[in-house]
Amino acid sequence: MMKLFWSSRSPFARKVMVLAHELSLGDQLTLIRVAVGSILLDENLMKHNPLNRIPTLIFDDGSALFDSRAICDYLVQFADTHELTCADHASRIADERRQSLGDGIMEQSVLTLGERKRPVQQFSPAHEAAYRLKTARTLDLLEGEAEQLVALTGVTIGSVAIAVALSHLDFRFNEENWRGTRPRLSDWHASMTERSSMKLTAFVEA
Repeated sequence: MMKLFWSSRSPFARKVMVLAHELSLGDQLTLIRVAVGSILLDENLMKHNPLNRIPTLIFDDGSALFDSRAICDYLVQFADTHELTCADHASRIADERRQSLGDGIMEQSVLTLGERKRPVQQFSPAHEAAYRLKTARTLDLLEGEAEQLVALTGVTIGSVAIAVALSHLDFRFNEENWRGTRPRLSDWHASMTERSSMKLTAFVEA
Protein backbone atom coordinates (compact mmCIF):
# COMPACT_ATOMS: atom_id res chain seq x y z
CA MET A 1 0.00 0.00 0.00
CA MET A 2 1.44 3.36 -1.06
CA LYS A 3 0.92 6.56 0.92
CA LEU A 4 0.19 9.93 -0.62
CA PHE A 5 0.68 13.28 1.09
CA TRP A 6 -2.34 15.14 -0.22
CA SER A 7 -4.85 17.94 0.28
CA SER A 8 -8.44 18.17 -0.92
CA ARG A 9 -7.64 21.72 -2.08
CA SER A 10 -4.53 20.97 -4.14
CA PRO A 11 -5.01 20.76 -7.93
CA PHE A 12 -1.75 18.85 -8.36
CA ALA A 13 -2.80 16.28 -5.75
CA ARG A 14 -6.20 15.95 -7.39
CA LYS A 15 -4.57 15.32 -10.76
CA VAL A 16 -2.79 12.33 -9.23
CA MET A 17 -5.96 11.06 -7.60
CA VAL A 18 -8.05 11.37 -10.76
CA LEU A 19 -5.42 9.42 -12.66
CA ALA A 20 -5.24 6.81 -9.90
CA HIS A 21 -8.99 6.24 -10.13
CA GLU A 22 -8.86 6.08 -13.92
CA LEU A 23 -6.23 3.35 -13.52
CA SER A 24 -8.29 1.55 -10.83
CA LEU A 25 -5.54 2.25 -8.30
CA GLY A 26 -7.53 4.45 -5.92
CA ASP A 27 -7.60 1.73 -3.27
CA GLN A 28 -3.82 1.35 -3.51
CA LEU A 29 -3.24 4.79 -1.97
CA THR A 30 -3.50 5.72 1.70
CA LEU A 31 -4.08 9.47 1.88
CA ILE A 32 -2.25 11.62 4.42
CA ARG A 33 -3.86 15.04 4.63
CA VAL A 34 -1.40 17.89 5.02
CA ALA A 35 -1.54 21.68 4.82
CA VAL A 36 1.50 23.34 3.27
CA GLY A 37 2.45 26.64 1.68
CA SER A 38 5.41 28.80 0.79
CA ILE A 39 6.01 29.50 4.49
CA LEU A 40 3.69 26.87 5.96
CA LEU A 41 5.97 23.90 6.59
CA ASP A 42 5.09 20.37 7.65
CA GLU A 43 7.95 18.56 9.34
CA ASN A 44 6.55 15.08 8.69
CA LEU A 45 6.27 15.79 4.97
CA MET A 46 9.73 17.35 4.85
CA LYS A 47 11.25 14.14 6.21
CA HIS A 48 10.27 12.61 2.87
CA ASN A 49 10.26 15.65 0.60
CA PRO A 50 12.52 18.53 1.65
CA LEU A 51 10.75 20.78 -0.87
CA ASN A 52 7.63 20.67 1.37
CA ARG A 53 5.34 20.12 -1.61
CA ILE A 54 2.35 17.93 -2.37
CA PRO A 55 1.62 15.51 -3.80
CA THR A 56 4.39 13.28 -2.46
CA LEU A 57 4.16 9.52 -2.88
CA ILE A 58 5.70 7.21 -0.25
CA PHE A 59 6.59 3.61 -1.05
CA ASP A 60 6.66 0.67 1.37
CA ASP A 61 10.43 0.99 1.77
CA GLY A 62 10.08 4.62 2.84
CA SER A 63 11.43 6.13 -0.36
CA ALA A 64 9.52 9.02 -1.90
CA LEU A 65 8.53 10.29 -5.33
CA PHE A 66 7.46 13.81 -6.28
CA ASP A 67 6.06 15.89 -8.11
CA SER A 68 2.65 15.21 -9.72
CA ARG A 69 4.09 14.61 -13.19
CA ALA A 70 6.58 12.02 -11.94
CA ILE A 71 3.91 10.35 -9.78
CA CYS A 72 1.48 10.13 -12.71
CA ASP A 73 4.17 8.56 -14.90
CA TYR A 74 4.90 6.04 -12.17
CA LEU A 75 1.24 5.12 -11.67
CA VAL A 76 0.80 4.43 -15.37
CA GLN A 77 3.85 2.16 -15.30
CA PHE A 78 2.66 0.51 -12.07
CA ALA A 79 -0.75 -0.21 -13.59
CA ASP A 80 1.04 -1.71 -16.61
CA THR A 81 -1.50 -0.36 -19.06
CA HIS A 82 -1.49 1.71 -22.22
CA GLU A 83 -5.05 2.91 -21.83
CA LEU A 84 -4.09 6.43 -20.73
CA THR A 85 -1.07 6.84 -22.97
CA CYS A 86 -1.04 7.79 -26.63
CA ALA A 87 -0.07 5.16 -29.14
CA ASP A 88 2.42 7.03 -31.32
CA HIS A 89 5.26 9.47 -30.72
CA ALA A 90 3.52 12.53 -32.17
CA SER A 91 0.42 11.91 -30.06
CA ARG A 92 2.50 11.45 -26.92
CA ILE A 93 4.30 14.75 -27.52
CA ALA A 94 0.94 16.47 -28.04
CA ASP A 95 -0.33 15.03 -24.77
CA GLU A 96 2.81 16.11 -22.90
CA ARG A 97 2.04 19.61 -24.16
CA ARG A 98 -1.54 19.32 -22.89
CA GLN A 99 -0.26 18.25 -19.48
CA SER A 100 2.10 21.24 -19.44
CA LEU A 101 -0.77 23.59 -20.24
CA GLY A 102 -2.95 22.10 -17.50
CA ASP A 103 -0.11 22.19 -14.99
CA GLY A 104 0.65 25.76 -16.02
CA ILE A 105 -2.90 26.90 -15.28
CA MET A 106 -2.68 25.21 -11.87
CA GLU A 107 0.64 26.91 -11.15
CA GLN A 108 -0.71 30.37 -12.04
CA SER A 109 -3.74 29.74 -9.83
CA VAL A 110 -1.57 28.72 -6.88
CA LEU A 111 0.65 31.77 -7.40
CA THR A 112 -2.42 34.02 -7.50
CA LEU A 113 -3.78 32.59 -4.26
CA GLY A 114 -0.38 33.04 -2.63
CA GLU A 115 -0.19 36.64 -3.79
CA ARG A 116 -3.65 37.40 -2.42
CA LYS A 117 -2.64 36.06 0.99
CA ARG A 118 0.20 38.55 1.31
CA PRO A 119 -0.16 41.46 3.75
CA VAL A 120 -1.67 44.51 2.07
CA GLN A 121 1.65 46.36 2.07
CA GLN A 122 3.35 43.46 0.26
CA PHE A 123 0.60 42.61 -2.23
CA SER A 124 1.58 43.19 -5.87
CA PRO A 125 -1.29 44.01 -8.26
CA ALA A 126 1.16 43.70 -11.15
CA HIS A 127 2.05 40.14 -10.24
CA GLU A 128 -1.58 39.15 -9.77
CA ALA A 129 -2.52 40.70 -13.11
CA ALA A 130 0.30 38.82 -14.85
CA TYR A 131 -0.78 35.50 -13.35
CA ARG A 132 -4.41 36.01 -14.43
CA LEU A 133 -3.39 37.14 -17.94
CA LYS A 134 -1.26 34.02 -18.44
CA THR A 135 -4.22 31.90 -17.38
CA ALA A 136 -6.63 33.75 -19.68
CA ARG A 137 -4.32 33.41 -22.67
CA THR A 138 -3.89 29.69 -22.00
CA LEU A 139 -7.65 29.24 -21.78
CA ASP A 140 -8.07 31.06 -25.09
CA LEU A 141 -5.55 28.71 -26.68
CA LEU A 142 -7.40 25.68 -25.30
CA GLU A 143 -10.71 27.03 -26.59
CA GLY A 144 -9.16 27.10 -30.05
CA GLU A 145 -8.00 23.51 -29.59
CA ALA A 146 -11.16 22.20 -27.92
CA GLU A 147 -12.01 19.97 -30.90
CA GLN A 148 -8.73 18.14 -30.37
CA LEU A 149 -9.76 17.43 -26.77
CA VAL A 150 -13.17 16.20 -27.89
CA ALA A 151 -11.56 13.96 -30.50
CA LEU A 152 -9.34 12.16 -27.98
CA THR A 153 -10.02 8.46 -27.66
CA GLY A 154 -10.58 7.97 -23.95
CA VAL A 155 -8.76 9.84 -21.20
CA THR A 156 -5.09 10.81 -21.23
CA ILE A 157 -2.79 12.31 -18.63
CA GLY A 158 -2.92 15.59 -20.53
CA SER A 159 -6.71 15.74 -20.62
CA VAL A 160 -6.84 14.92 -16.89
CA ALA A 161 -4.44 17.79 -16.15
CA ILE A 162 -6.55 20.26 -18.13
CA ALA A 163 -9.83 19.05 -16.63
CA VAL A 164 -8.50 19.35 -13.08
CA ALA A 165 -7.04 22.79 -13.80
CA LEU A 166 -10.42 24.02 -15.06
CA SER A 167 -12.20 22.53 -12.05
CA HIS A 168 -9.76 24.38 -9.80
CA LEU A 169 -10.68 27.63 -11.54
CA ASP A 170 -14.33 26.86 -10.72
CA PHE A 171 -13.34 26.13 -7.12
CA ARG A 172 -11.17 29.17 -6.48
CA PHE A 173 -11.99 31.76 -9.15
CA ASN A 174 -15.61 31.12 -10.05
CA GLU A 175 -16.34 34.84 -10.16
CA GLU A 176 -14.03 35.19 -13.18
CA ASN A 177 -16.43 33.06 -15.28
CA TRP A 178 -13.80 31.49 -17.53
CA ARG A 179 -16.61 29.71 -19.39
CA GLY A 180 -18.26 32.90 -20.62
CA THR A 181 -16.23 33.26 -23.83
CA ARG A 182 -15.05 29.66 -24.18
CA PRO A 183 -18.14 27.55 -24.90
CA ARG A 184 -16.41 24.61 -26.59
CA LEU A 185 -13.86 24.20 -23.79
CA SER A 186 -16.68 24.54 -21.27
CA ASP A 187 -18.72 21.79 -22.95
CA TRP A 188 -15.72 19.46 -23.04
CA HIS A 189 -14.97 20.12 -19.36
CA ALA A 190 -18.60 19.47 -18.43
CA SER A 191 -18.38 16.02 -20.02
CA MET A 192 -15.13 15.30 -18.16
CA THR A 193 -16.67 16.22 -14.80
CA GLU A 194 -19.23 13.45 -15.28
CA ARG A 195 -16.52 10.81 -14.99
CA SER A 196 -16.52 8.93 -11.70
CA SER A 197 -12.82 9.74 -11.22
CA MET A 198 -13.66 13.45 -11.16
CA LYS A 199 -16.70 13.04 -8.91
CA LEU A 200 -14.75 10.95 -6.39
CA THR A 201 -12.00 13.56 -6.08
CA ALA A 202 -13.97 16.83 -5.98
CA PHE A 203 -12.28 19.81 -4.34
CA VAL A 204 -13.32 20.37 -0.74
CA GLU A 205 -12.52 23.36 1.47
CA ALA A 206 -11.18 21.34 4.38
